[in-house]
Amino acid sequence: MMLATCARLRGGAVLSPLPAALPAVLPPPAAHGGAAPSCPRRGGARGLHAIYAIKSKRNASSALPPPTQPGRTALYDFHVEHNGKMVPFAGFTLPVQYGALSIGDSHLHTRADGCASLFDVSHMLQTEVHGKDRAALMEALTTADVQGLAPNSGTLTVFTDATTGGILDDLIVCSTTEDKLYVVSNAGRRHHDQKLMKEAEERLRAAGKDVALRFLEPDEQSLLALQGPGAARALAPLIEGVDLDKLYFMRTTAAKVAGVPCRVTRCGYTGEDGVEISMPSEHARKVAEALIDNAAVKLAGLGARDSLRLEAGLCLYGSDIDITTTPIDAGLAWLVAKRRREAADFPGASVILRQLKEGPLRRRVGLVPVERGPPARGHTAIYARGAENEDTIGEVTSGCPSPSLGHPIAIGYVQAPHHKVGTEVQLLVRNKFVRAKITKMPFVPSKYFMAPK
Repeated sequence: MMLATCARLRGGAVLSPLPAALPAVLPPPAAHGGAAPSCPRRGGARGLHAIYAIKSKRNASSALPPPTQPGRTALYDFHVEHNGKMVPFAGFTLPVQYGALSIGDSHLHTRADGCASLFDVSHMLQTEVHGKDRAALMEALTTADVQGLAPNSGTLTVFTDATTGGILDDLIVCSTTEDKLYVVSNAGRRHHDQKLMKEAEERLRAAGKDVALRFLEPDEQSLLALQGPGAARALAPLIEGVDLDKLYFMRTTAAKVAGVPCRVTRCGYTGEDGVEISMPSEHARKVAEALIDNAAVKLAGLGARDSLRLEAGLCLYGSDIDITTTPIDAGLAWLVAKRRREAADFPGASVILRQLKEGPLRRRVGLVPVERGPPARGHTAIYARGAENEDTIGEVTSGCPSPSLGHPIAIGYVQAPHHKVGTEVQLLVRNKFVRAKITKMPFVPSKYFMAPK
């Protein structure tokens, strides 16, 4: 989640989806409706293919057990018909881009005024949690205040390890008006997350609790992400009975889209305004075709999704967060809900609460170059400025050329106190030191459609 936050810390991410710090409230987008805008095409950034390939290999390995053959979403034939370049990712075959539209062009289209991109994210694990003790199940595994969620609202959270406080996955949990929770987590952690939740369900049921899980497999339920400044305008003519001007970030609703019963959630993994739309797989093509019938909407693939989330400062599970990183290491302290801190009743509470009090030994940071050089990839070593012959102080976890900014960007971890914004460091890229500095994230402003304060 998809959350971002590191969402959708949304890898198959999320995440979800969401920034490393809660975004500032931004002015609401222009009113929906009106003629389709002219969406520019611009030159793409070099190197995005190579970076995507690295991410794909790293995250595919996190699925347990590894599939013998990649799965297909319900829209596989649709992607092929639209010249999707299909690649294996997180146990599925998905488009990395479409036709002659480069990854960089697709990225820039997603951020262009009045435009939007449509992503097939049906590989993500969708789960329903039923029963009056459904919140107790999710709170037994996460740091979220699930009981405190208002109806039709959601939150980014993390599964944490009971011993180390390390992140097992990031996910979005939504409370609905239908007496169930709707959960979206990462495809690459599908088997792990299913096992984790099933074991919790069995423990609670053995204790007499009322809870039941339902995993929505891709052949049954699909998930589309419509992302970009023009997302709401493109969706407005197709959605029935919903005022999108009142469906704020991390709000969810049941609604018909193109006549199909769907769940629509205002969230995404790009840093832009947008929605994720869950629908029965038998109707996924109908919804997708209705959305791309709008001239402002283009299909987009995994390549653009990765560079967009990186510019937004969002985490990718298996790269930027994993079991060796706690929410505090990752700059996600806000994911630990106030009530849960006070009760100290979440997995790994002793470690995480100690870090909140004393500070972590390392921190997730943004990195930008201060001189020309190749982009830093994952595992690039970070050294203190002027200490190139000494031990490293950290490591890059994600990096790419930024299509929006025109220079490389990276996410990584550095030891305290080197994490302070403005600190100069050295990156060892292709056996050559490149000067860089620590910077705030997101790298580009987030544009989530926030509720008024």
